[in-house]
Amino acid sequence: MNQWRNLGAPSIQLPTLPSLHSHLSRSSGTTENFAIECRNLSYSIATRHGKLRPILNDCSLSIPSGQLWMLLGPNGSGKSTLLKVGNILAGLLNPNGGFLRVKKPRSFVFQNPDHQVVMPTVKDDVAFGLSRFNLTLEEIRSRVEKSLDAVGMYDYLQRPVQTLSGGQKQRVAIAGALAEACKVLLLDELTTFLDENDQVGVIEAVKSTLANSNDITALWVTHRLEELKYADVAVYMEDGKVVMNGDASSIMDFVKARQAVYIEQINSY
Repeated sequence: MNQWRNLGAPSIQLPTLPSLHSHLSRSSGTTENFAIECRNLSYSIATRHGKLRPILNDCSLSIPSGQLWMLLGPNGSGKSTLLKVGNILAGLLNPNGGFLRVKKPRSFVFQNPDHQVVMPTVKDDVAFGLSRFNLTLEEIRSRVEKSLDAVGMYDYLQRPVQTLSGGQKQRVAIAGALAEACKVLLLDELTTFLDENDQVGVIEAVKSTLANSNDITALWVTHRLEELKYADVAVYMEDGKVVMNGDASSIMDFVKARQAVYIEQINSY
């Protein structure tokens, strides 16, 4: 039978540190050279008292096609909201102001893979999103196999999803996005619930995917400094805006300096 037939902390004012901006975000290239471009983006939510609370504040970012950028910042800095505005970028939220352009198709991969991997077997899950396209059975099979191969999961084609590790499920979710020929991957803290082996496996799957394609771009929100070494460019956010972007070592030094100042001020209370 054809297997494809059925498918409350204290408020502390940190001193301003000098910022460094990568030349990549100030490229003289045209808008078409960027997979993600936002300028002076703002987004606010209404509190229960009817007041507006700003989440993104004059946020600007331009990401060239074909690169992996990692975005980090303290809790409440606006990074996950940007991804969701990336949710504004993924189209799940609407910004209140500013300019935004994201290449399509775009796909959002959730922090918890159990929220996204829903079919009983690996091949069925990757094929699930293709049902809305006018594809032949052979085209579906080809897309599923190629996307699973791209993330190192081809040998798991027939495997029940419930037998996979968290990292393997994340790779299946990424494969599902690739099968739909997405141009932009929006990745929300994919390694939060993963052990070290799964963490590295997911990152290497994304890196391999981008290395084998010139037109797929990834924006990865992370809270782990050690992951920055995999990024083409790292971005640091605070108070709803991009404070700086640059190579991984520069951003790591910047963040560690921020942390040292914060700890010193906490200890002085």
